[in-house]
Amino acid sequence: MKTLDFTYWQDGSDWIGYLDEFPDYLTQGSSFEDLKEHLADLYQDLSSGTIPFVRRRAKLELAS
Repeated sequence: MKTLDFTYWQDGSDWIGYLDEFPDYLTQGSSFEDLKEHLADLYQDLSSGTIPFVRRRAKLELAS
């Protein structure tokens, strides 16, 4: 099982979040569990190649 980091918050009755690897793509749910399901679906869409020009976040290691 793969684990993914995500950022989320509650706005009124809505739960909003994004996958940390893909911060430009927000989704929302009616509950925290619903949000996690939407995030899983979003990950499938973003990582499958069906959405063109997906922006990603990565780390770059530099020698000092």
